[in-house]
Parts: sequence; C-alpha cells; structure tokens
Amino acid sequence: MATKQKEKKPLHLAKMNIKRGDTVLIITGKDRGKEGLISRAMPQVSKVIVEGLNIAKKHVRPQGQTRQGGIIEKAMPIHVSNVMLKCTECGQPTRVAHDRRPSGADGKMRSVRICKKCHKVIEDRMRSS
Repeated sequence: MATKQKEKKPLHLAKMNIKRGDTVLIITGKDRGKEGLISRAMPQVSKVIVEGLNIAKKHVRPQGQTRQGGIIEKAMPIHVSNVMLKCTECGQPTRVAHDRRPSGADGKMRSVRICKKCHKVIEDRMRSS
C-alpha cells in the first residue's frame, strides 16, 4: 500500500522563523535537550537539518569505482516544530517575534527577528559575517 506524499508549499508561502546558521535546542525526540547548528533549512517541507543530531545509519551500494559501499551516518531532517531557537543575546531558547526596523548601511526598514524573552534583536549569523 502506497502512502500519500505530502505536497510541498510554494516557496512564497513557506515561512519559518529559523534560518541556516542559527543555534537551536531540540525539544522532542531521541535527541531531546541537545543543541546544535542549523546546516540546512527546508521551508517548503517545514524541516531543518541540525549538524551532528538526528543521525541515521544508511546502507549505500558501491557506485562503480567512484563511491565505496557500506554503512554511512547521515543527519536526517527534523520538523521545525520540534526545535526551538536560542537567542544570541540571552542564550535562552525562545519564541520569535518580528518587527520592522531600520537596518544596514542604507537604513532601509527591514523585518528583524526579536527574542520574546529579552526583547532584543536576534543576530543573523549569515549576514553579520
């Protein structure tokens, strides 16, 4: 019996409060209580991949002379509702609010993420470097 595959959301409708480079705390599942860095965000399916967490063993066949076969460990996606963003200022896991503030050299109004606990702007690790 085939299972129904979930439909992907159109990219303009897929919104998440978590981005690549954010530090998150896993709140449910086998890795509950652990924290890690987001290596990939998939907003169309509302999932994220956290470096070094939610590891599964995958059996791969050798591909001619290019790839060796064997058992590899692979980080699997976690649903975004099972992780919580850690604030860059207070270091606590928090919910996210959004506000429009002037930012950048040009001073344009841009949407920024705000910590619900300390009410400070959550730094975007990818932009700041």
